[in-house]
Amino acid sequence: MLNALRPAMTRLLTPAGRLLARTPVTPNAVTVAGTVGVAGGALGLFPLGELFPGAVCCTVFVVTDMLDGVLARMRGSSGRWGAFLDSTMDRIGDAAVFSGIAAWFVLGGHDRLLAGVAVFCLVAGLLVSYAKARAEGLGLRADVGLIERPERMLIALTSAGLSGLGVPYILMVGLWALAAGSAFTFWQRVRAVYAAAKAPGTPAGSPGGEEG
Repeated sequence: MLNALRPAMTRLLTPAGRLLARTPVTPNAVTVAGTVGVAGGALGLFPLGELFPGAVCCTVFVVTDMLDGVLARMRGSSGRWGAFLDSTMDRIGDAAVFSGIAAWFVLGGHDRLLAGVAVFCLVAGLLVSYAKARAEGLGLRADVGLIERPERMLIALTSAGLSGLGVPYILMVGLWALAAGSAFTFWQRVRAVYAAAKAPGTPAGSPGGEEG
């Protein structure tokens, strides 16, 4: 859904990308730095109950992380390693955000149910990403779904930030909505892959294959 905003974000970040292109900073360094910032903000602030500062910190670094693609295109250095690194770092950032929220509910929020919901959001988000990656590895498409990574980050960080500002129940509502939406998105992708695999003319893949 929010992927439609990528062209606008690219235009917004282009000036910063031009500045970075004049420095020795590489797109991969931007990718890693963005993930370190997200992980530091989420794991350093959320468990302490600093939800608003943590959400702001994570949001800044999530946006900064988008510079890697802009910089790579400007330098003509886009490649498979960069794409792999970016996807891997995204998973680390996701894990940090939802682990930090879960830790807050265990340590300070005293709500183990919502801690479990946060962990479910993390697992469901990983399954959504895995379903797409595995489908593409088999030559199929699974780029459908209600809740993708931009929506996950938007809902999680917005609800955490507003909760930190004192808005009641917003984090609970955000997590439950995200859990339901992520589970539904996983089902959408599994269904899409099933339909594509059963379509006439689809070449057979390797049965029983697994990824490590």
